[in-house]
Formats: sequence, structure tokens, C-alpha cells
Amino acid sequence: MLAKYESRTLDDTVRALREIIQEVALLGLWRAKFFERAAFYGGTSLRILHGLDRYSEDLDFSLLEPRSDFDLGRYVASLEEELMAFGFDVRVEMIDKAAQTAIQSAFLKTNTRNKLLVIETPKEIVQKVPRGQVLKVKFEVDTDPPPGFVTETRYLLNPIPFPVRTYTLPDLFAGKMHAVLCRRWKNRVKGRDWYDLVWFAANHPRLHLTHLKQRMRQTGHWTESAPLSPEAFRSTLNEAIDRLDADQARREVAPFVKQQENLAVWSREFFRDVSRRIQIV
Repeated sequence: MLAKYESRTLDDTVRALREIIQEVALLGLWRAKFFERAAFYGGTSLRILHGLDRYSEDLDFSLLEPRSDFDLGRYVASLEEELMAFGFDVRVEMIDKAAQTAIQSAFLKTNTRNKLLVIETPKEIVQKVPRGQVLKVKFEVDTDPPPGFVTETRYLLNPIPFPVRTYTLPDLFAGKMHAVLCRRWKNRVKGRDWYDLVWFAANHPRLHLTHLKQRMRQTGHWTESAPLSPEAFRSTLNEAIDRLDADQARREVAPFVKQQENLAVWSREFFRDVSRRIQIV
């Protein structure tokens, strides 16, 4: 699995290791029949299943329907067992949140140095990894998903061929657009959301507007009784672009992108042009 990556630096190798752990974790979840209840979505699903050209850290999932009694802990043993079968010394820790939310989450943690040794990473790379460095992969499950989305089955071929349930691309785009319009990330801009917007506009520009409206309504960002019209959506997006600090967004996403020249043209004018390429469905 590591051989498919061009790992020239320590950062490249650690990112490759993280993605391998993510794919093995998905296999463990499939064996545990997790995808009978949930679907894969978010930036990592775009990278692993659709070839998004930026790195992504977290595994995000949504239940197929709201379940207040859902227990993520029941899948922990399957995750640990699968990862251990591939030689990873991993422990799974549940996260206790101070605030009550619909998101349950946990971290997959592993000693980076040991794992690089297991997958026969070149010695010169291993020697650069600090002892005790911990690689973390957070995974979250939305237990109260908004309605109106459609799922499909995609197949991964590594470590073995297996199916993964995921949102369709127009609904994945709706989820990403909700993040662009509504995410408040302290006082900073999450440039990864804007990078993904450009990727969607270039590769899969169809946006499921009804599902976006349901997401915005659930979070209180659309309170009108009328449907979210294409005109209202474009107006809201233009307002977000007017507020955008493109330089800050570029700095935030830069560590996750290999081709830095792709970010050079970022500006409000650029994103206004990109936004006109979105196709409403």
C-alpha cells in the first residue's frame, strides 16, 4: 500500500501512513457491518473514494437516519482488531465532550515510529521520526443527520476489495457547501473547505440544493419558510466570498496540498468566477 505513494520526505511518509490507517479502519468498519447504519462523507471520503488532490485527516460519517441511542463504542473492538491484524499497534480512545452534541467521536492513535518500521519504511526516514510521536486519526459520527440525501456504494481495492457506503457527489457537495457558508472555525478561515469547493466546481459541479437547505435549516442558518432558491443560494455564497480572507485561507490549506502553485490565483475575484460554475440540481 505504501508503494503507491511518492514519499520523498518525512511529511509525505507520515501522510501516506495516515491514509493507510484510514483505509484499514474502513475495512474494519465494513466487517463490523457499520455501513448498514452509516455512510462515509467529508474531505477524506472525497480523497479516498474520488481522488481529491489534498490530504485529509479525519474520518467523518453520518447515520442513515437519526438515532439517539447509537453507540460508537460497539465498533471499537472491530477497529482495533483489524488494525492489529495488519501489524499496527493502535488503541482507540473515546472522547468525552463537555457539550452535548449529535457528534460522537474518537481518536485512532498509533506510535508513528513503530508503524513506519512495520511497513518497511527506509531507515533514513525512520531515523527522522521523533521517539514517542503519536499519529492521530479522528473519526466522527453524526447521529442526527439532516434528511434529503442519497447514498451509493463505492469499492476500495486495498487492503482487500470491499464496499463502502457513501453520500452521492451532489450531496457531498451540499455538505461541503454547508461548511463553506456556515462553518465558524474560531476566528480563522478553513481554507480546506474553499479548496474542496474549487475541486467540486472543476470536477463534479452538480450541487443538491435541497439537501443543502436541510443542513442549513438544521443549524439555524436558513430560517425562511420558503425553499432555498438558486438565487438565494448564490447571493449567500457571494456574501461569504465578500467576507473571505483569501490569504488566510491559502495559508491554512497549504500544508495539505502538494501543488502549491494551485493556490497562487486565490482571490475573491477567483472564487466569484468559480462559484458561477456550480450547477444546481
